[in-house]
Amino acid sequence: MSTDKPVVIYGASGYTGRLIAEYLREFNLPFIAAGRDAKRIAEAIENVPGIDTIEYEIVEVEHTVEALTELFTGAKVICNTVGPFASFGDEVVQAALAAGCHYLDTTGEQNWVLHARDAYGQKFADEGLLLAPSTAYMHSVSDIAANVVLETEGIDSLELLTLFSGTPTFASTQSIFTILAADHFYLEQDKLVQWPGAAAYKVQVPGQHEIFTALPWGGSAHPVWWQDDPRVANARALSGVFDQALMDGVAAMAKHFEENIKPLPPLEQKKALEEQASGVQGGMPPRENRRIHRTLDSVIGRGPNKLVHCVIHGNATYLQTGAIQAFAARQLIVAGPRKAGFASACQAFGHRELLGMLQGFGFLGDPIVTGHVG
Repeated sequence: MSTDKPVVIYGASGYTGRLIAEYLREFNLPFIAAGRDAKRIAEAIENVPGIDTIEYEIVEVEHTVEALTELFTGAKVICNTVGPFASFGDEVVQAALAAGCHYLDTTGEQNWVLHARDAYGQKFADEGLLLAPSTAYMHSVSDIAANVVLETEGIDSLELLTLFSGTPTFASTQSIFTILAADHFYLEQDKLVQWPGAAAYKVQVPGQHEIFTALPWGGSAHPVWWQDDPRVANARALSGVFDQALMDGVAAMAKHFEENIKPLPPLEQKKALEEQASGVQGGMPPRENRRIHRTLDSVIGRGPNKLVHCVIHGNATYLQTGAIQAFAARQLIVAGPRKAGFASACQAFGHRELLGMLQGFGFLGDPIVTGHVG
């Protein structure tokens, strides 16, 4: 089997996969909607607004390297939404590499980002292919803000904060519990340093009176992206949702894991986490409302005598992810990546270009930049 469709959405029956299909339509990119259940895929894709105006194909496929390689052959870009990625990602990356395809995913799992970089980054670079995990709202918009901050020379340290409103999808919830079992890191003097277990922090939110709770949330992709950048020596990222009751619940679950589940043998750990995850979020959340589901990304950059602060306000995290994935696919098909191998969306396509696209769809406001340059 060889396809003439340039893009494959793997995991197309899920919430995010459906939104990627919606924005591939916006960019006029034919695609294959693939996964393990053709009926579920059809039900999801048929509900995408205007889907009858774009050419697509539904394919049921086994989750093996061989089956996925056969499916991917002839395509150019794989958009992978099947998580937890630490559990299911290797087969998809290996198949993408074997088929000569660029690889994008939507992970929030730092342990998967580190593994993907170390196991596959050079192999993709050798083939001129992009390997870009975390091509999603959760890290890309704060990365835009970080790159705006770094437009001022002499900044060497980044403090990042991402807050949003909304309900995690089933897949996101599964990833959150996978993250609990993994070590996660921040960047300090060019080295990855482990966050303490069950860490939770009170943060000041620009433009609001409240003090919020935020978590390392697995450490994020930022320390991994910036580790080899000569401009940045230190990077710490915190994330959370505006619903503080939900955040308190996540913090309590992290504490419960450290005290009661972490001491268990690995198989018992896995079973206990799966049971907890299934009890938290079992269905597909409603489509986001842009007036309600808002985002805030704040990055403070420091140097020996400089401080620059960038804040970006926006809306609709999952819709943004759909647009980011589709934009990345189009850029790869039309022009290829600016950087091959392991890279962030900003490194691969340009932070100002990514910002402009998201503003064009009405997702983001202008960056608010303040600070002192000594």
